Amino acid sequence: MMETMAEAPPHLSPSSASAFDHCPRRWKFKYIDRLPEPPGQAAVVGTFAHEVLEHLCGLPAPERTLDKAKLLARELWPAQEATDDFRALELDADGSRAFRWQAWLAIAGLWDLEDPATVDVVATERKVTAELGGVPFLGIVDRLDRINGKLVVSDYKSGTLPRVRWREDKLQQVVLYAAAVEAIEGEQPETARLLYLGQKAIDVTVTDRKIEEATGQLSETWVGIGAACSANEFEAKTGVLCGWCPFVEDCPEGRAELTRRHAAGKLPAHAPASALVA
Repeated sequence: MMETMAEAPPHLSPSSASAFDHCPRRWKFKYIDRLPEPPGQAAVVGTFAHEVLEHLCGLPAPERTLDKAKLLARELWPAQEATDDFRALELDADGSRAFRWQAWLAIAGLWDLEDPATVDVVATERKVTAELGGVPFLGIVDRLDRINGKLVVSDYKSGTLPRVRWREDKLQQVVLYAAAVEAIEGEQPETARLLYLGQKAIDVTVTDRKIEEATGQLSETWVGIGAACSANEFEAKTGVLCGWCPFVEDCPEGRAELTRRHAAGKLPAHAPASALVA
C-alpha cells in the first residue's frame, strides 16, 4: 500500500523553520504528528516573563517601573500557576519559589539593558503574516518600537546568551520579523534587536541584503519541507542534541545515537534522555 503523503503546514514560523533545519525528523514529530512536547522549566519561565513584560510595555511610559513589573507578576501569577505547562513541571513548594525567582530575574533583567519608561513602544505581541520569498510567513513580534523616529523590532530572550557562532540563527529570526513588518507597514525597520534579559542586547542593522539572505534561507527551508512531505521522508540529524529531544524514544536513529554516545562517554549526564541508556 502506498504511504499517504504528509501534509505541509499552511505557514512557516521562525521556530518551525529552525526546527526543520536542525532535524527534519523531530520537526515531523512536532508539526505533522503533533506528538506532545511538554516544555521544560526554562521555556515556561520564559513564557511567564514575556507575559509580564507584554503587560508592562503596554502601559503608558511613566508607569513602566520595576515596582509595577513586580505588581504585574503577582497579579498574573495565579493564572500562570494554573496552566497545564506549569503543572506538568510538578514542582514542590521549594521548586515553585525557585521558579518565581528565576522568572523575576528575567523580568528585572530588562532594566539591565534599557529603561522601558524611555522607549516609544508602538505595539507588543504583534502578530505578523506576510509572504516572504514565496513563503507564507507567520510570527509574533514581542515589541515594535520607534527609536529616533525609526522602527525597531525587539525580541526578548530569557535563555542563556549563545556563543557568537550560534547567534546567526536567532538574528535571522528578528530580520524575518523586520521583513514581515515592512511588508505590512510599508516601512523597513532600521534595527532588529535580541534582548537577552539580564545579559546583553544584540542589535543588527536591517538592510535589503540581510532581508534577502534571511528570506532566501526561509525559502530553501520551505522547499525542503515540501519535498519531505511529498516523499514522506524526514531525515534524522543525529548528534549530542538527541539527548534533549523529547521524541527520541520514537526515533531509531536517535536511540542508536544515545547508545553510541553513552558507550563512548560522550553523553552529558544532565541530558534528559540520558536516563534511557543509563
